[in-house]
Amino acid sequence: MENKPAYEIVDKNSADNSYVIPLHYRKMENLHIVFWLFKDIAWCMVWRPLGIVMIFPTLIVSIVIAWRTRQYMSELCHNLAITFWISANSYWMISEFFVFDTKPLFSHYTFKHLAIVPFGMGVVLLAFYYLYWKARHKDELETM
Repeated sequence: MENKPAYEIVDKNSADNSYVIPLHYRKMENLHIVFWLFKDIAWCMVWRPLGIVMIFPTLIVSIVIAWRTRQYMSELCHNLAITFWISANSYWMISEFFVFDTKPLFSHYTFKHLAIVPFGMGVVLLAFYYLYWKARHKDELETM
């Protein structure tokens, strides 16, 4: 069986480039949105068990999506940034659920502010892509 990429750009020389995502991958991405919404609804409603449980499928599917898009640097960087976002968001949710979000860490920073670490990692990754990698790989197949 041929090892085809999970996602592909069809006819890169055409004026009408197409980015093709197989249907079963698109279904997984759509289910990921459902998981993410349930996680955030649980956070909003302070439903701790559901919120904590929903971290796992949300995070796992985001990692799988990043892995499947690794052949395109633009997709990989953006999908990893989403994984960092979900990680930060999940930590923040847990800090509120277990009421250590407002506990002092140092100076005027609290434990909630530690979420800036994965948020920042996502920003640094996207800065790397847009400011460094993309400028040096203008002829690469990209989706952006």
